[in-house]
Amino acid sequence: MANKKVSGTLFKKMITNGAVNLKNNHKEIDHLNVFPVPDGDTGTNMQMTMMAGVKEVKNTQTESIQDISKILSRGLLMGARGNSGVILSQFFRGLYNEIAKIDSDSMSVDEFIQALVGGYQMSYRAVMDPVEGTILTVVRESAEKVLHERKNLNSVEDVLRVYLNQAKETLIKTPELLPVLKEAGVVDSGGAGFIKIIEGWVMALEGRELTEDQPQPEELVIHDHIGAHQLGDVDIKFGYCTEFIVKLFDSERDIELEIREPLSQMGDSLVVVQDEDLLKVHVHTNQPGVALTLAQKYGDLQTIKVDNMRNQHTSIMNDEVEAQPKKSKEVSKYAILAVASGKGIRDAFLELGVDKVIEGGQTMNPSAEDFVNAIDELNAENILILPNNSNIILTAEQTKKLLKMTLLALQQTKLKYQLTTK
Repeated sequence: MANKKVSGTLFKKMITNGAVNLKNNHKEIDHLNVFPVPDGDTGTNMQMTMMAGVKEVKNTQTESIQDISKILSRGLLMGARGNSGVILSQFFRGLYNEIAKIDSDSMSVDEFIQALVGGYQMSYRAVMDPVEGTILTVVRESAEKVLHERKNLNSVEDVLRVYLNQAKETLIKTPELLPVLKEAGVVDSGGAGFIKIIEGWVMALEGRELTEDQPQPEELVIHDHIGAHQLGDVDIKFGYCTEFIVKLFDSERDIELEIREPLSQMGDSLVVVQDEDLLKVHVHTNQPGVALTLAQKYGDLQTIKVDNMRNQHTSIMNDEVEAQPKKSKEVSKYAILAVASGKGIRDAFLELGVDKVIEGGQTMNPSAEDFVNAIDELNAENILILPNNSNIILTAEQTKKLLKMTLLALQQTKLKYQLTTK
């Protein structure tokens, strides 16, 4: 039977199902990620954001749709990760703002449509420079479509069917709106992730309760970042994805507008959200420390996350597809393991016959664990390590002790380094 209203209980089921559906498919979304930076984490960030909100909702016993949406909104804001995660949290904040206006314990079809409209409007307001061809376009055009079709929609199922169909249509055309997507041959990852959430809502209305998939065994994980590999190496102008939450000294003061201008001078992909006594900031910058110092003028830092997107992109470009389970490798007599920084040098080593290259250099030294894992993968009786940097030789020697095996000509490796650096 079709639902004419969305109760608090049904809303909770929809939210949970949407989050689980996204989590079960988040790797697929990661593989599409090229905008604003091809760092392969959109799906991961979105599902972690959603699961943070759902965790808070599950911990409450209330059946009030107003309370549930408020708790969800706060939980999403606290757990929001990445550009896509913060935008997603603001979509649900917009839903909450509309739901809070309702006098009853459930949403009518009209009120549900208005909540979807409020979601897209809040998403746009949070972003400093909204870009079309992203999740923003998907949520906007989907809401506008149900508004246009309102007279033909008599149930929640009707609304979501039209909403989801439009979301899919908009997603398909995102490459025409955002050139980098067309160049990479992919659709927008944020929009694709959002569709997974809405698909979960529809399944909940159909009575299909999803469960979290078991994680894949390591040997079956596929590292195929389709979009990023299509683009190849890119120049990332602002290298650090910087996020933090500040508990404000003065919650009555409009810090959101005040802090936008100086932060916009430090980088791009800026999203700033003020929610009562909390300020959430996401920005791509080369000066994360400066951004954090600025934030401390307004309150106490509650959470901080800084990711080096250049390293993330390099890692993606160095990944090899492993579509089949790993087979036990025949033990070889000798193998060569080298340390190098950058795809060009890595490829040169491999062309010269090096069996494996691990990422590292003057300012990014591999750990002993990195060496141990690489050696285990090589499966050779004797392994020659080429550290190619004096800072890495000690770690290579430590690896030798850890494995209690002879690494052939380790002393010669030192000589090799000395000769090549004269």
